[in-house]
Amino acid sequence: MIYAMILLFIAGYIFIAMEHTVKVNKAGVALLIGTLLWVLYVYLAPDTVLIVSPDAFNHFVQTHPELQLHDFNTQVRHFVIDHQILESIGDIAEMLFFLLAAMTIVEFIDVHGGFTYITEKITTRKKRQLLWLIALITFFMSAILDNLTTTIVMIMLTRRIISETRERWLFGSIIVIAANSGGAWSPIGDVTTIMLWVKGNVTTAIIPQLFFPSLVSTVVPLLVAQFLLKGSVVEAEMSLSEERENAELLRHMQKNDRLGILVFGVSILILSPVFKAVTHLPPFIGLLLGVSLLWIYTEILYNRKNQLNENLKLRVSKVLGRIDFSTLMFFLGILLAVDALQSAGILQQASRFMAQHLPNVFAQGYTIGLLSAIVDNVPLVAAAIGMYPVLDPAAVSTMADPLFMQNFIEDGVFWHFLAYCAGVGGSILIIGSAAGVVFMGLEKVPFGWYLKRISLIALLGYTFGAGAYILQQAIF
Repeated sequence: MIYAMILLFIAGYIFIAMEHTVKVNKAGVALLIGTLLWVLYVYLAPDTVLIVSPDAFNHFVQTHPELQLHDFNTQVRHFVIDHQILESIGDIAEMLFFLLAAMTIVEFIDVHGGFTYITEKITTRKKRQLLWLIALITFFMSAILDNLTTTIVMIMLTRRIISETRERWLFGSIIVIAANSGGAWSPIGDVTTIMLWVKGNVTTAIIPQLFFPSLVSTVVPLLVAQFLLKGSVVEAEMSLSEERENAELLRHMQKNDRLGILVFGVSILILSPVFKAVTHLPPFIGLLLGVSLLWIYTEILYNRKNQLNENLKLRVSKVLGRIDFSTLMFFLGILLAVDALQSAGILQQASRFMAQHLPNVFAQGYTIGLLSAIVDNVPLVAAAIGMYPVLDPAAVSTMADPLFMQNFIEDGVFWHFLAYCAGVGGSILIIGSAAGVVFMGLEKVPFGWYLKRISLIALLGYTFGAGAYILQQAIF
């Protein structure tokens, strides 16, 4: 049964990686493997539960005296259904609520034209200067928002100011690299860092630790790519405003109204880590609080605009319909699948295998980063979280190898390096990150073009950034 679970997981991965070839949405595949793995695990659990989770199982039976009258298989089934699945759903719900709240805020800012305040400040048309400017804006914007949204905004910007398709591909590729690197050093910049932050593997201490390596991973590709450009861009004739579905709304809203929504929304995202540090509540509570305040603020704003047609008013309740729920379903399916593998003890076996063959945490992290270029980094990070529990610093001193195990405490070296590698490594291939996939779809970029022109410089940036982190740890 264990081999059946592993084969199902691998088969699901292949279908997810080949989404554009098989033309089956990855969310549906993820949900399929997530649910089927739990079905298989229910029948496998009697053979593994006393090996993988003996303490938790015994505690569950002791706290449910009515189960002591039943046979072992019945006890195990109740343990899986009433404890393991519920615990898994609780952890997953925390992640999904955070993503839902963040996506709502970002979408609300976007439909009201808030991001145009940033893009309108770009005036240079010299290719090299423009490349550096766009990359640096992307790098910092991604840390505040997320790499996916930032990529969409910046790709739309390049469409407005660059007419030549191949040049847009080059600019877009650097945007993907900068967005992934920028998201890696912020707790809210990438789904993987959000996962590590929500799970308690990292805190805001990740910012000073990963800022320089992430910057290196952006600057190195920039230094190479700039030599592929010369002169000034030929400005595109098309206008970004022609593509906005809400153009009529923007003409009726005052500039200060849109600026207020931008400042309000971005402030909520930026203050989310502060909320967690002060209240010790999960981050999604802070973001949901922010959504509620933004909701009330905009309701009052629209109620005062009697001259505006009600159908044009993009209230939060209307914006929720624009949220990409298939993305949330994808994460739900993947996290269900990973939790099933963890409950079955498969991830623990993988952890021991990796520890035996790659005893150095830097080698482990670097390898995970390379893998994230081939498969989605979300399940890779989820698997790593399942393989290595966050250790109590007090307990580390009593372990067989305390120096090595110190890497797995909260804000340990392994977790920081994993955040960097999983976030930045996805840039090596265009299908290795959500930002890359979106860029590929928006600009119709061939997989082979990116592989031939960009993958090597992305790999150089990833490797130099990893080296910068290792050097940073050795010095400080």
